[in-house]
Amino acid sequence: MSTLRSILHQRCPRCRQGAIFRGPLLRGWLSMYERCPVCNLKFEREQGYFIGAMYVSYGLAIPPYLLLVTALWLFVGWRYELALLGAVVAYLPFVPLAMRMSRVIWMYIDQAFDPEK
Repeated sequence: MSTLRSILHQRCPRCRQGAIFRGPLLRGWLSMYERCPVCNLKFEREQGYFIGAMYVSYGLAIPPYLLLVTALWLFVGWRYELALLGAVVAYLPFVPLAMRMSRVIWMYIDQAFDPEK
């Protein structure tokens, strides 16, 4: 399975087969397995491991947010301040998905630079 496909399917960064999360997004959106059910890779290596995922989450959130602000401001004609607020409200339902994806991407980045055998 390709790296991008494994990330999108939220699979283990080492074996790319085991699930990272216990259930679907709407039921326990951050409920993760402690280890990969297939290869036994420990997902959270240390306390505070997912702090780096916050940077990834920020990077994932900025492009769609800016597109929403631009669309509301330029094309819909809202005042800029209202467009900023509207974009925040419009993006809120996607926060759980962004959080999940940022954790997965962070684990893939970490595994690429410091693989746990």
